[in-house]
Amino acid sequence: MKIAMLAPIAWRTPPRKYGPWEQVASNITEGLAKRGFDITLFATGDSVTQGKLKHICSAGYEEDKSLDPKVEECMHISYLMEQAHEYDIIHNNFDFLPLTYSRLIKTPMVTTIHGFSSPKIIPVYKRFNDINHYVSISYADRSKHLNYIANVYNGIDPGSFTLRKEQGNYLLYFGRIHHDKGTHESINIALKAKMKLIIAGYIQDKTYYHEKVEPYLDGEQIIYAGNAGPGQRDKLLGEAYALLHPVNFNEPFGLSVAESMFCGTPVIAFNKGSMQELIEDQKTGFLVNNIEEAVDVISSIKNIDRSYCRQYAESRFSTDKMTADYLEVYNKILNRQNLQ
Repeated sequence: MKIAMLAPIAWRTPPRKYGPWEQVASNITEGLAKRGFDITLFATGDSVTQGKLKHICSAGYEEDKSLDPKVEECMHISYLMEQAHEYDIIHNNFDFLPLTYSRLIKTPMVTTIHGFSSPKIIPVYKRFNDINHYVSISYADRSKHLNYIANVYNGIDPGSFTLRKEQGNYLLYFGRIHHDKGTHESINIALKAKMKLIIAGYIQDKTYYHEKVEPYLDGEQIIYAGNAGPGQRDKLLGEAYALLHPVNFNEPFGLSVAESMFCGTPVIAFNKGSMQELIEDQKTGFLVNNIEEAVDVISSIKNIDRSYCRQYAESRFSTDKMTADYLEVYNKILNRQNLQ
């Protein structure tokens, strides 16, 4: 089986810091390479993989601002599609644009839907329902208008995260700094609980950061640690008392939630979107509805077994499990094709 993996090109694959879709594309690719599959990653030229790498774009357009995103995306997607006949299956992690090639190529395409940026993009997915194979990353993030072949939870390399059995003394917010992710709500939780909060993440909304985050930074109780890379991420997550994830939208998955549990660190999250699929309430964290409820459960974090958090995460969100699940999807598609 020859597989082509189409990654986004906003960032390098795997990302140096922020880049969740690139990270998942990398995790799938490396999982397949580890099992000896013929896997080609289509990503930026500076990407790193144990599989084969093909590229037409030298760097991510978020890392090199001289690049035009639309031009780079058109070049990148068409570069793979022109070679589609060389592969048995294409795994699209690039959202809806590659779907427009579906009827122009013979190679079957699997599309992992990493979330809907807007309801306005659903008609594109709907138009190609009959020819594409859609995979959701949580049951909560499914659209009633689409046909899905499977649900596959995002997988994480357990070796990238260290279990720390000792509880830390600070709360952590880890993710893009944006209203959707609840950075300001995390600050309010920490202030009400009178606990230290470390904020780490990519500033996606600069106005929001300047108005809702920056005024509270004092370098002592509320600290911004920047956009953390892999090594710093492991340390920040592992040494935290709890991860705060008070989202203001229906979270499709939430990589930092699973990563935190791999470190043994419980999560306090607003019960929206996929959170009840990721968190085992009162065993790996707490599902709450508002800031007050979040503050109330902070004292109960000490009752959670951090080793169990790790075991739970490994059983549901490892790269090995994700890779096995995707191989099942690939084989199901190819078997269907052989019967036609």
